[in-house]
Amino acid sequence: MDSFKIFIVEDDLIYAKILAYHLSLNPEYETEIFRDGQSLLKNLYKNPSIISLDYNLPDLSGMEILKRIREFNADIPVIIVSGQQDVLTAVELLKKGAYDYIIKDQDTKERLWNLARNIRERINLKERISFLQDEIGKKYEFNKVIKGESPAIQQVFRLMEKAITSNITVSIKGDTGTGKELVAKSIHFNSTRKNEPFVAVNVTAIPHELIEAELFGHEKGAFTGAAGRRIGKFEEANKGTIFLDEIGDMDLNMQAKLLRVIQEEEITRIGSNQPVKLNFRLIVATHRNLQEEVKKGTFREDLYYRLLGLPIELPPLRNRANDMILLALSFIELFCKQNNLGKKTLSAQALDKLRAYSYPGNVRELKAVIELACVMSEGTTIKPDDISFTSSNSVNELLKDEMTLDDYNRIIIRHYLERYNHKVRQVASKLGIGKTTIYRLLKDELL
Repeated sequence: MDSFKIFIVEDDLIYAKILAYHLSLNPEYETEIFRDGQSLLKNLYKNPSIISLDYNLPDLSGMEILKRIREFNADIPVIIVSGQQDVLTAVELLKKGAYDYIIKDQDTKERLWNLARNIRERINLKERISFLQDEIGKKYEFNKVIKGESPAIQQVFRLMEKAITSNITVSIKGDTGTGKELVAKSIHFNSTRKNEPFVAVNVTAIPHELIEAELFGHEKGAFTGAAGRRIGKFEEANKGTIFLDEIGDMDLNMQAKLLRVIQEEEITRIGSNQPVKLNFRLIVATHRNLQEEVKKGTFREDLYYRLLGLPIELPPLRNRANDMILLALSFIELFCKQNNLGKKTLSAQALDKLRAYSYPGNVRELKAVIELACVMSEGTTIKPDDISFTSSNSVNELLKDEMTLDDYNRIIIRHYLERYNHKVRQVASKLGIGKTTIYRLLKDELL
């Protein structure tokens, strides 16, 4: 969810700062202080998550302010904080929509803390239910969300059907853009865990030094900046499914820790010695060949066999020629509907242009190409000139001059040397060639 903003409306600045400081001990809370009702009302557009409202303010009564808040947004929880133990007033305020009424005493800040925690949990639950309804509402039927009639995709469907009938770990292999997360979601939302969380984690998107805390959580004071307890992605996925994308890029140290979590079905937060038992379904994905990574020593063999489970391989789009047209038509229909563009069709020449391209970015690239074509096209027909392929432009530029194969190889090797800081061994490994080939082709440049 977005940042959790708590507005404290209190004319006693010292008391307001005490409440704000106590709440700010939770690093996920943002607090803002207002000294009177008018300044609060002018800032309601910021959409606070909670308002702590002093009943006796110098300009407006608590009853009037509550009324104005509810006219603006009746869903904002308003906690009345008052120095008066007036039962009739408290009852009236609760009838008018106040979330709670607390008295100013030595326990006020603790009561406010507990109410804020309860409200946040309620909002989280509401958002989770909304998310589940949205996801389930999409009806993750395989042949509706994953378009295709090719034999390769039909085999994927058959394996997905098997995956939903058990809790077996699923390992998905496929190039970038082939739809690995979509397959993982389809399996989850058709399984017995469909009403529980689906938590997706892209391993490559998390800095190396933060991934353990992100996955397993941490306790307050576990490291610099850990101002409070935070649960990790595995705990978030408890009773549901955790999807680890690009698992092949995880370093060996984290692989060892992940292996233990899978074996023991428990995590230990950083800074704690207390294990937390979990019940989760694991789905992993990678664009790498994990068998080859095991041979290279960059991926643990014991973890590989733990993760293998039911393997599903997604074919690249270039191997699904007929599916490409089905996908293109589906993307056109969806984009035009979402953007009120009216119906559009592909001309025969546009279809030929789409068929002739190799789609190195797979389904994701096709979707981007189609959406741009819908925007660029005039009228109801998408023509060849409306379709542009960014990567093909660079290829055409490269091929416009006649060169020998060795000349092309030199260009490719130079590109990779620049990309990998002139580490010849690494470039040779990436290109699948020997170091001597690099030295032979670039002998004058490497001397």
